[in-house]
Amino acid sequence: MMRVSTDVFVVGAGGAGMYAAISAARAGADVILSDKSLISRGGATIMAQMTVASAVGHEEPDHWTHHLADTIEAGHGLCNEELSAILCEESVDRILEMDEWKVGWARVDGRMTQVHAPGHGLKRCVYVDYLNTGPAVARALRGEVAQRDGIRRASGLAVLEIVVQDGEAIGAVAVDVESGETVLVEAGAVVLAAGGLTKLYKRNSASINMGGESYAMALRAGAELIDMEFVQFFPIGHLAPRMVGMDPIMWDPFRYKVGGKLLNGEFEEFIHNYGATDGGTYTARRDLASYAIYKEVEEGRGSPHGGVWLSFEHIAEDVMKEKFGPMIKRLAKNGIDLQKQAVEVSPIAHYHMGGIRVNTEMETRVPGLFAAGEAVGGANGATRLSGNAIPEAFVFGERAGKFGAAYAKNRKRVSIDDQTASSVLSEPKAQLKKGAEPDGSATALMAELQELMWDKVGLFRTSEKLEQALERIREMQNDDLRNITIPDDEPFNQALLDWYELRAGLLCAESVTLAAINRKESRGAHQREDITDASPDLEINQTVELDGSDIITGWAEVPRISFALEEKQAAEI
Repeated sequence: MMRVSTDVFVVGAGGAGMYAAISAARAGADVILSDKSLISRGGATIMAQMTVASAVGHEEPDHWTHHLADTIEAGHGLCNEELSAILCEESVDRILEMDEWKVGWARVDGRMTQVHAPGHGLKRCVYVDYLNTGPAVARALRGEVAQRDGIRRASGLAVLEIVVQDGEAIGAVAVDVESGETVLVEAGAVVLAAGGLTKLYKRNSASINMGGESYAMALRAGAELIDMEFVQFFPIGHLAPRMVGMDPIMWDPFRYKVGGKLLNGEFEEFIHNYGATDGGTYTARRDLASYAIYKEVEEGRGSPHGGVWLSFEHIAEDVMKEKFGPMIKRLAKNGIDLQKQAVEVSPIAHYHMGGIRVNTEMETRVPGLFAAGEAVGGANGATRLSGNAIPEAFVFGERAGKFGAAYAKNRKRVSIDDQTASSVLSEPKAQLKKGAEPDGSATALMAELQELMWDKVGLFRTSEKLEQALERIREMQNDDLRNITIPDDEPFNQALLDWYELRAGLLCAESVTLAAINRKESRGAHQREDITDASPDLEINQTVELDGSDIITGWAEVPRISFALEEKQAAEI
């Protein structure tokens, strides 16, 4: 058993985690930045190919209050407006700081290039290029992390449990993925930045480690979750023909830049039939576009593989090559010629609006436990505005690191006793059998859970489907999870790690499903086929907490603020 100590322990090393580590280090804290894969190589940020919303005012006059108004409108009345305001206002500082760190925001004549994105009132979204913004962001943050002496990096560290003593978070129990050695991390503050839960859906755009572990660890530590019923489905995820080595949500920037037509199976545009104007430029909100595609397919007007067509055949070949030359060549290697054929697209699980309930300092109700990025719930309400994900990682990561460092500075470090570590590792102990072959049931159950969530807790829900899902999820927790055979004589024990991942996934799936059952209305990303209208009485947040092993839900008033739309201004260059 290894024991290490630090001021701030950051769990997850995507955009939010790296920013948290940088922020804590420049506040004078000693930091351990961990990830169960490779630092900066896992999570959602490095996969992001699109744009970053911020009212920097380079393309046209803007002000963060207008960004806030668009964010609140997209959130269908459920945004924690205190967090939303922080996100929109501080995103400007973070974008400019990333510019100083040489991220390489696209520019024309010295001004950052900004484009329009769905739900925004003007051209507000910056980018590096349309398909590599995420990798560029990850590279810039990785460089900043490497330059700071106060940050120790721990790749291949799977965190299993946050340790709480006398009501305060004092560190975590983890496992070295390669050696299987138990690692006790004693910390003055812990930041959970391990992303969302969209891996729990069969069709998803998530990285392999987006299984809801931040949420599960927070619940088990005594924190609350909020708005867990709101899972965002990206409307135009790639469906067919088969592509290799390309992101399924790559079509969004194509639509932004040149305008692609969404056509049903009869090759007719249809978004206007669902209360939105589109005009080939993809301005409809994501929830509405997903709904329209779903309904076209349901009514028998879908494409051959169960989606709709996305066509660029009306765009001149020289325009496509100018805007997307390298990608046109990569598509050609996959047998796709956009001048001669449309592609099929359909909704795909992409982001989670819900998450850990925090205050404006990113601290949970458990002292010493903070959260950042997609792990945080509340700022986006019932639907996230396009382009808000990466600035959320920047802004909330910076705040979590800064306030986590301040908290750690004012407290005495507490040791984690060996008995606590043993109790964390004891749960699957009965299933560990020396020399046994793993029976594969953890991965098989995860695949079943993904099917279940997609079919019954997905884009459109009913009471009957949700109750069926909840019954099966609880059966998997109480029975199937306890009957998995795990070998205990391997240094690299992937079967054991799969078991912990499944345990976390089932807890999150139960939270999402129970919250969806309770919200008896349709609002934003939560759409009920059996209750199609929004209820004024349910313009409130829903909370989730653990009481022993039981999930308890409740309701809370939405935090509101008063603000005025300030005059839009162009940035001085």
